[in-house]
Amino acid sequence: MTTTTRTQTHATFVLERDYAAPLERVWAAFADADVKRQWFGGPEFTDVEFSEDFRVGGTAIDNGTIGGHRSEFRATYTDIVEHERIVYTYDMWADGVHASTSISTIVLEPTDSGTHLTVTEQGVYLDGVHGPGSEAAAGREHGTGELLDKIAPLVEAAG
Repeated sequence: MTTTTRTQTHATFVLERDYAAPLERVWAAFADADVKRQWFGGPEFTDVEFSEDFRVGGTAIDNGTIGGHRSEFRATYTDIVEHERIVYTYDMWADGVHASTSISTIVLEPTDSGTHLTVTEQGVYLDGVHGPGSEAAAGREHGTGELLDKIAPLVEAAG
C-alpha cells in the first residue's frame, strides 16, 4: 500500500500598484471583459473557455493552456462597490489537479497622479503539479504581481 502525504499551505499576501491613470480606467481593467482579457492570462495564454459575469453572485471562468499546461480559473464575485472594491473567491486547477482556493480583495483609491490599487489574497495552496503548497503560494504571489504589471500599459496608454 502506498501512502501519499498531502499538505496544504495557508498564506496571505498583499500587493500594491500605482497607475498613472484615472480610477475609472483601472476599474474597467477588472469590470470590462474585453479589457480584462487583454491582461488576465495575456497573449501567451490560449483560452479554451472564457466567461465574465461581473456582478455580485456572478462568475468568471478562464480555462486554457499556457506552456503546454492546462490552467482552470473559476471565481464567484461576492462583493462589488463600484470604483472602490471587488471581492471574489476562486479556485484554480493545474493540469486537472486542484491547486488552490482563495479569497481576493481588490481596493482602488484615487490619488493625485492616478490610482492606487491594493490586492490582498488569502488562500489555501495544495500539493499539485507545481510542487508543495508552500511553493505554489509563493508562485501565486509572483504570478499575480506579473498580472498587475500588465494592467499599466493598458490603462496608462488609453489617456
